[in-house]
Amino acid sequence: MPKAIRMYKTGGPEVMVWEDFDPGRPGSGEALVRHEAVGLNFIDVYHRTGLYPLPSLPATPGMEGAGIVEAVGEGVTEVKVGDRVAYAALPPGAYAQVRLIPAHRLVRLPESIPFRQAAGMMLRGMTARYLLYGCYKVKRGNTILVQAAAGGVGLILSQW
Repeated sequence: MPKAIRMYKTGGPEVMVWEDFDPGRPGSGEALVRHEAVGLNFIDVYHRTGLYPLPSLPATPGMEGAGIVEAVGEGVTEVKVGDRVAYAALPPGAYAQVRLIPAHRLVRLPESIPFRQAAGMMLRGMTARYLLYGCYKVKRGNTILVQAAAGGVGLILSQW
C-alpha cells in the first residue's frame, strides 16, 4: 500500500505521521499521480502549524509535485495514463507517494525537465509571474528591487 504523511492535528513537525494511505480511484475530472518528486514550501509549514488552516483534518500537506499519471477519471481530457506531469496550488496533498488531484491542475511535463526540477519550480514560478505581471505589469525600463534574490522566487524573478 502507498504511504503518505498525514496530519491529525496542527503543531510542530511531530504531528506529521508517515502511514499507509489509499487515495482511492479517480472520480470524474480527477487523475491519480504517482509522485517522483514533491516540492517543499514555506506555506507547508503554515499549514502544519495551523497559521493557514487546511480545509479539514486529517490531511496530507504539500502544494506541489511531479510524477506519472497512473489513472484518470471520467471526462478527463487534459492528461492520459503515462503522462509526465507537474502541478502546484490547491488542493494540498503532495506529501504522498500517490495522490488524487483535479486533472485541470496538471501540466504535461516535457522529457527535458527532470521531475525534481519540476516539483521545485511550479509554485515559485507562479509567484514570480504574479509579482511581475499580476501586482504590477513590469515593462522594459522599470526598476524593481528583489530583496531576496538567493531564494527560489527571487532567483526566478532575477532571471525573468
